[in-house]
Amino acid sequence: MSAEVPTPPAAKPRSHSRVVKSNRRQVLLFAALTVILTVATVWGSRIWLNSETLTFAVGDANGPEARFAAKLAAMLKSTNSRLHLKIVHNPDNAKALAQFDRKQADLAVLRTDARVPPRARAIAILEHDVLLLFGPGNRKIKSLTELKKKKIAVVADADSGAAFIRRLLEVSDDPDAASRLQLAPPNASYDKLLAPGGYGAVIAIAPASRMMRDKSFAQYAKRGGFTLNAIGESKALVRRNSGLTEETLAAGVLSSSPTVPEEDLETVGLQWLLVAQSRLSTATTGNLARAIYENKAELALENGFASRIEPASTDKDAFVVAHQGAADYINDDTKSFIDRYSDLAYLGAGVLSVIGSLFIALYTKVTRIAPEKASELATAILDIGERMEHATSMEALDALQDELEAILRGVVIGLRDGTISSDGLETFKLGYQFVRDELGMRRESLRRHAGHDDNVVIVKTAQSA
Repeated sequence: MSAEVPTPPAAKPRSHSRVVKSNRRQVLLFAALTVILTVATVWGSRIWLNSETLTFAVGDANGPEARFAAKLAAMLKSTNSRLHLKIVHNPDNAKALAQFDRKQADLAVLRTDARVPPRARAIAILEHDVLLLFGPGNRKIKSLTELKKKKIAVVADADSGAAFIRRLLEVSDDPDAASRLQLAPPNASYDKLLAPGGYGAVIAIAPASRMMRDKSFAQYAKRGGFTLNAIGESKALVRRNSGLTEETLAAGVLSSSPTVPEEDLETVGLQWLLVAQSRLSTATTGNLARAIYENKAELALENGFASRIEPASTDKDAFVVAHQGAADYINDDTKSFIDRYSDLAYLGAGVLSVIGSLFIALYTKVTRIAPEKASELATAILDIGERMEHATSMEALDALQDELEAILRGVVIGLRDGTISSDGLETFKLGYQFVRDELGMRRESLRRHAGHDDNVVIVKTAQSA
């Protein structure tokens, strides 16, 4: 009677490809993380190390300089600039300049008729205020000397405008002369100011941007209520008064129909300057100048203030000397891309080395799936040898032979792809050869005793049959 000996279950093939893919994925993941962390660290360090907050002293919150500062702060934030603004409000612009003069602020806005702090350096020209000289009806005013005997109304945003005109016309301080030059009431129309029995002249200090948007001049011109006069002494006035500039009103700038002025007209004006402390670094002021000039459209106010920002004068004899950082940008003397970011390159190389070393150590010691030593597989081979002693059929020996060959094939593949190391390879060879030879001898023994040993049961396979 013959019985079929159950064949031992074949060992599952080793998942070499899974191990290799896992290691490859870890290497790629660590490489990507190294690059990402390096960039994030360098960029974050640059922002943290180079981030700077500047204090901007302004006057009344509703004044043009305060609203410009708010626009500038918002623009710097939206463009992710390393510069940030802290806006400090004062009752008026004079007190803001006093705060700047005491070194309690880094930035301020001044008009060139104000007292300029000695440490102020110009960053940009924000606006021009133009002096307009009106006479009633068709009367022309040929010279400023005529004004000394006339009653004059000054149209300006603050009392400083009237004080500036007094200095310009050299009006004496006696009460009689001072009473002839008055600040016009708020919102007073030119028709009313120049009406018969009113003022003999009106001097308006108007921002150029607002003047070009004011449609009321065209309405006054149609009614023939005023005459716009040139200031023939403009060159002499500029020489005598620091901060004063020569200005030209283009024909038709106030009204196109009728044309006012009828031809280009010479006058004088003042400038609104954004100034910074001289102690600020050239890099800081250069970055600020770049941000302002490259984002001018975002800084214009609704009434036109700062709608035509111009570079500050870089002449050495300018009324307010340009800051060196702004001058470098204006004159295109700023650093090249390589010069500007060479420090980041050096920092990046150091950070990359540190992060890379950390990830290599982490991969090598912790997360990497280490290759299996060849000597450790000798245990599986010896296990086959132990089971071989209990094999009583050719089919069982064939199954053990298949297991042995599968282990050998796995070792060869593992040595090729790195999932098995060559440590203990000689031990593996000895074990393999020993078990292979034992299988051969066991196979011969079964053949010799086939049909003679009652204890041996031969199971014929389909092929042997």
